[in-house]
Amino acid sequence: MILVTGGTGLLGSHLLMRLVEDGSQIRAIYRTQKKRDAVVNVFGYYHSNAEELWQKIEWVKGDVLDVPSLTDAMVGITQVYHCAAAVTFIPKEEAYMQKVNAEGTANVVNACLDMPNVRLCHVSSVAAIGRDGSEKIIGEENEWKESKHNAAYAISKHNAEMEVWRGTVEGLDAFMVNPTLIIGPGDWDQSTGVLFKNTWKGLPFYTRGGNCFVDARDVAEVMVQMMKSNIRNERFIVGAENRLHKDVFGRLATNMGKQPPKFEAKRWMTEVVWRVEKLRSIITGAKPFITKEVAQHALQLNRYNNSKLLKQLPDFSFRDMNETFAFVCEQYMKDKYSTDQN
Repeated sequence: MILVTGGTGLLGSHLLMRLVEDGSQIRAIYRTQKKRDAVVNVFGYYHSNAEELWQKIEWVKGDVLDVPSLTDAMVGITQVYHCAAAVTFIPKEEAYMQKVNAEGTANVVNACLDMPNVRLCHVSSVAAIGRDGSEKIIGEENEWKESKHNAAYAISKHNAEMEVWRGTVEGLDAFMVNPTLIIGPGDWDQSTGVLFKNTWKGLPFYTRGGNCFVDARDVAEVMVQMMKSNIRNERFIVGAENRLHKDVFGRLATNMGKQPPKFEAKRWMTEVVWRVEKLRSIITGAKPFITKEVAQHALQLNRYNNSKLLKQLPDFSFRDMNETFAFVCEQYMKDKYSTDQN
């Protein structure tokens, strides 16, 4: 049987769909009923029998920070996909993020070590590979360095990787994937779903930076294929295309029938905006629209090399991101129109 942590997130829900399509026996951990039930909506973007597929999953309430619940969930498990993670760029939430990503991963690693013949796929991030402010293309061999260009999230995911490597030294059969920015339909208020929501509202500005993007279905497919392989003690960047922010936001806007952003947000502009947002957050108690870390990273050009993965899986190919952007834009607009009518 297969255990999935973080199955209610963007990647986790797409992974569950892929595993269900494969006819696998799946157990998934959830924390809240609302998030668990929302997974069927993700299935619905791709399948007419979404409810039927969703029902095939054995859902168990638990938390990677709750060791007893994790131990119970591991009974009878031979494969674990660890997708659970916290992401935030708000300083007051960083301690919790560090706890979930590092301590939570340590708990999963320990639970796997306590069971015989368990194989682990750990979902890391390209952020964990590290950034030093240069614009060189980054590969798996990149050495982690302490740098102001590494956000708190990056540090937490790096620490999580250290727990997995520790587990492999102790005999754990494991490998890692390092996805880039994952694109797919789901919760429009979380993860990259916010890109589509903000594009719909209208984005007059773009930043000079860029990043690597990948379809959520492709990340799930890579994970499943690698789980079935003999790969051990390695990590793989999972990213389809390096794109400039201007290009991506322009394409999203065009797909939605909106005006593409025309003006470049200079560094001094982003410096002003995040400070204003910080002040607004202090006064109102609301979350800032943009933080210092987000503003700084929006100006970076981050590029990644996926050649190691493509060499390892020669029959695999990534989806065209233009098609993915168009598909997700279409799903967002359908949801938007449906919500407005109700």
